[in-house]
Formats: sequence, structure tokens, C-alpha cells
Amino acid sequence: MNDIRSGQAVPDFSVASTGGTFRLSEQRGQHLVLFFYPRANTPGCTQEAQDFRDLAPDFAKANTSIVGISRDTLSAQTRFKEKLQLPFELLADPDEQICQLFDVMRERTMYGRKVMSIERSTFLIDGNGILRQEWRKVRVANHAATVLEACRKL
Repeated sequence: MNDIRSGQAVPDFSVASTGGTFRLSEQRGQHLVLFFYPRANTPGCTQEAQDFRDLAPDFAKANTSIVGISRDTLSAQTRFKEKLQLPFELLADPDEQICQLFDVMRERTMYGRKVMSIERSTFLIDGNGILRQEWRKVRVANHAATVLEACRKL
């Protein structure tokens, strides 16, 4: 279970990304938005990624980088990034190590079967690696704009 609480340091981690290996420790000096989504190329995940894409210049002005993460394979993430022309990297976590670190896996019922899935969640980490805010059970509408406002206040 997640022991990371707001105001605490996020443990360093590394994971495969569409831009090579992503290391949290290499993000120091600027804020980071880490958004978890259930699956690439699904309607809600596509809209969320597009919303972050469209606001990416505003996040940059707020000294904030963006990365998305799901359990999809690296090749699926690469296709998703290219299709949507995303200006930020996507992280591939098929073994759920980062999902477990942030405690975003939840049991859901799909088509009458219980499955484990990512609960759409976003985490704001400051330039010193401290978790500043988290959003769980995210609804896509206006979410990226809400996160942007929180970044501007850091």
C-alpha cells in the first residue's frame, strides 16, 4: 500500500518511457504532474491526454513537466503518443511497480468479472521531489485545468 503522503518525499523510481528510461530523480528543479490512466486509446484516457497536451505550454510556463503512465506496453504507449502528438513522455508500467508505489490499483467489475484496473489518479510532485497534491477517482472534464491551477500556486 502507498505510504506516500502529501508533504513527503516520493521515493526515486525508474521505468521505461517513450523517451528512454524515466527517472524521477532526474526531474528535480521543476514540478512534475504524473497522471495515471487505465488504458491507452480508450475514450476517457484519450480525452485526458489531449487536455494535458493542449495545456502543455501553460504547464511549461508554471515550471511543470507532465508525464502519463499506464500498464500498457511501451509499444502501445509509443503509438498512443504519436497518434495524439503528445509533447510529453508516457511511461510503461506493465508490471505495476509504479502503480503499486502510488496505490492506484483497484478492483472493478467489467462484463460481470472482477478485474484489477488503474483508478484514474494524478499526483503533483514539486521540484524537490515532495508530493504536494493528489487527485483520485478523477473525472476527466476540466481536470487538466484544475491541476494547472494547483501548479501555478506552487
